Amino acid sequence: MTTDALRDELATVLARARDRSLALTECVDEGELVAQHSPLMSPLVWDLAHIGNQEELWLVRDVGGREPVRRDIDELYDAFKHARADRPALPLLNPTQARGYVAQVREKAWDVLDRSPLRGRPLEHEGFAFAMIAQHEQQHDETMLATHQLRSGAPILAASPVPVASDAVILDEVVVPGGAFTMGTSTDPWALDNERPAHRVDVPAFALDTAPVTNGQYVAFLDDGGYERRDLWSERGWRHRQSAELVAPQFWERDGTGDWWHRVFGVLSPLPPDRPVVHVSYFEAEAYARWAGKRLPTEAEWEKAARWDPRTGESRRFPWGDEEPTATHANLGQRHLEPAPVGAYPSGRSPLCVHQLIGDVWEWTASDFLPYPGFSAFPYREYSEVFLGGDYKVLRGGSFGTDPVACRGTFRNWDHPVRRQIFAGFRCARDVDV
Repeated sequence: MTTDALRDELATVLARARDRSLALTECVDEGELVAQHSPLMSPLVWDLAHIGNQEELWLVRDVGGREPVRRDIDELYDAFKHARADRPALPLLNPTQARGYVAQVREKAWDVLDRSPLRGRPLEHEGFAFAMIAQHEQQHDETMLATHQLRSGAPILAASPVPVASDAVILDEVVVPGGAFTMGTSTDPWALDNERPAHRVDVPAFALDTAPVTNGQYVAFLDDGGYERRDLWSERGWRHRQSAELVAPQFWERDGTGDWWHRVFGVLSPLPPDRPVVHVSYFEAEAYARWAGKRLPTEAEWEKAARWDPRTGESRRFPWGDEEPTATHANLGQRHLEPAPVGAYPSGRSPLCVHQLIGDVWEWTASDFLPYPGFSAFPYREYSEVFLGGDYKVLRGGSFGTDPVACRGTFRNWDHPVRRQIFAGFRCARDVDV
């Protein structure tokens, strides 16, 4: 890619992120912007100004070497200095100030992008810093989307309906042959530090579901007493199920006849049985897998299924190949407001005919969030390193709320195993005898 083409691509992903940030914050009034809709989430106005502050720190000050726009607010928008539950009490920028701030920072960032050689030092090489900021903003956009799902009141978000399933998928499994494959990347210029470096991992043969677990399948687990059966839950999972009084996925409720409905961004509708289940914790996914006589896949198993091409023995960027995702490949980018039916994206299948590994729902894996061999924090420890080895499980694949710039076959997400407000589902795996 030429430097001019790279500059254009960076401008595109930065602009797309900003358009989304503004859309998610301009659709509500000031009261809702400054409110905390859940103690798990920041006020939307905090996310907006935090996005601008990160852009100022890395693009305006570091890459551009410019004078600070608002050094006085750095501590307010440092995610490690203030817990989410405490942020509403901070002297935050009000909505008008926050919008003005992010606009001022972006104008300076455009000038920095125009002047950057996009080569040389690691932070600028291949436009890494600009891509990192676009990914950071899109990650916060997905967080803000989750905040919208938690808010009460009339529906305010709209999107086109999900596509119908254009390819019949038998809800079954495929066997992924054993052997080594290349996990992670050392060549993707926009990959973040926890995705690096590429390394060989030997994965024994295993069976993997061809599609994420659906609502209909999960209802069968509920009907069989899945939330009452202690034998299906880990010790820690059972304690959490009891203390949190879990009885079904978040945002599910029964009507007077016993049928299940779900609430999607303020709209209550009958539960569609053919769509991936979403808003389940790791512990719920783990219990379902045990009920089904299976288990959750490891992170390495998931990535091998998503990237390994058995015909060439090489690892791809995505299940379908190396080309960027389009609307025919995956449900990404908030194009829709919920997962699509299984089989809706036949063009996104892997060579082994595993569906919807990218998009729709983040998928819980059995793996803890740990560094790869040879990991090196870059460009700051607080992105990944401080979380490594903590109480986090890895999620893979992205969701309908994940932008393509922040989603690829190597991308790693992580969260506490109790979390349900994120757009997370799962698929199951099992050992096979060879």
